[in-house]
Amino acid sequence: MKNFLSVKHINDLPGWVEEAKKLKQNPMAHKKLGAEKTLCLLFFNNSLRTRLSTQKAGLNLGMEVMVMNFGNEGWALAYGDGTIMNQGTSEHIKEAAQVVSQYCDIVAIRAFAGLKDKDKDEAEEVLNGFKKYASVPIVNMESSVGHPLQALADAITLAEQHTTKRPKIVLSWAPHPIALPHAVANSFVEMMRLQDAEFVITHPKGYELNPVITEGLTIEYDQIKAFENADFIYVKNWSSYSDYGKVLHQNPDWMMTKAKLGDAKFMHCLPVRRNVVVEDAVLDGGQSLVIEQANNRTFAAQVVLKKILDNTL
Repeated sequence: MKNFLSVKHINDLPGWVEEAKKLKQNPMAHKKLGAEKTLCLLFFNNSLRTRLSTQKAGLNLGMEVMVMNFGNEGWALAYGDGTIMNQGTSEHIKEAAQVVSQYCDIVAIRAFAGLKDKDKDEAEEVLNGFKKYASVPIVNMESSVGHPLQALADAITLAEQHTTKRPKIVLSWAPHPIALPHAVANSFVEMMRLQDAEFVITHPKGYELNPVITEGLTIEYDQIKAFENADFIYVKNWSSYSDYGKVLHQNPDWMMTKAKLGDAKFMHCLPVRRNVVVEDAVLDGGQSLVIEQANNRTFAAQVVLKKILDNTL
């Protein structure tokens, strides 16, 4: 059994990207591979792109796909060993993971950070609970600290779009009215470590990501300076890591504008709040890659599922 839980499970990023690009040219080429196999998608949080793209990827490979919105359709789960379940939880992860494993060949899970307890979020109770007790491969469709399928889709998009040998790529924080997790930013940073590129992270002071993830990378607190000569600008909001889960300030001056974008290509994982995170002129302009990124989510998921079915992950 092989799991896909983080960017660290990508052993050859250029090779995976090329394989995804081939799948994109002929999505049904391996339709027999998943025949008589079942993919189960468990959502503990809302989804649009992740749900539809992963479901489409499974169908492209000939798999049957089951979907369950666990957050409002399943029993509340307990996770700890020795738990006395006399409060709100009705089922333990030990039984749930083993039962789900009997119904499918691969289970994919989406479970966000709560942003209340850093240690609890970083323990990845849902993802690691299924990893521990399930008897089938697990795929991470976004967890508390990572979103590797999005990062792989971003890598595909960059490979398709870059025209210089060593592009400059900037990850920029942007304002948002509510606290958002660090998962997308974390996995994008991890993916960028596998790229031959000039990479810069920019954000206001106080919004530093986990220093373990960003160790040794260039962090620039002046957004305009960070954007100089950029080929790609990836915009994403995240809450404070040091003052965990807090929105320290809105900083509307950090919204992405057409003037700031210059000649760079614009990237965002979606969904995005127009005229808060990014102005309409950027999203609706010819330099926006957000729709291409969303399309590549299917082929990122498909290459992962194919490798699990091939047992080559």
